[in-house]
Amino acid sequence: MPPERFGPEDPREWLNRARSNLARARALTPGAYFEELCFDAQQAAEKAIKAVLIKRGVAFPYVHDVNRLLDLVAQTGEPVPESLRPAARLTRFAVVTRYPWTGDAVTEEEHQQAVVAAEAVVRWAEGAVGYPGAARLSP
Repeated sequence: MPPERFGPEDPREWLNRARSNLARARALTPGAYFEELCFDAQQAAEKAIKAVLIKRGVAFPYVHDVNRLLDLVAQTGEPVPESLRPAARLTRFAVVTRYPWTGDAVTEEEHQQAVVAAEAVVRWAEGAVGYPGAARLSP
């Protein structure tokens, strides 16, 4: 059953979308490319960070750069744990790997790392937004 929907100005809807992307990133659908699953991991992190920015009343640029978005959150005074900084590696999955390309295929190990990074960002964002029971990571 899909989660309750909220308006686009509500950080809960951005977290719902982040969780949806994360669920797809985790799914090892037969025939799916790892790069497609990593795109969903990147989207999960991006939307989760944007949920935090919405909660803090900050207009954000429509960019896919995870590190830039985390920096923007930090500028608001919201602590960003250093443990989230490796999620910046997800940025490469935002555009290039969505389409046929000539680079190396994404490996299963890279996929697993992408999912772990996205999970950490989503958990942190749930805490920053104030979802009941969400665990906050220490900075």
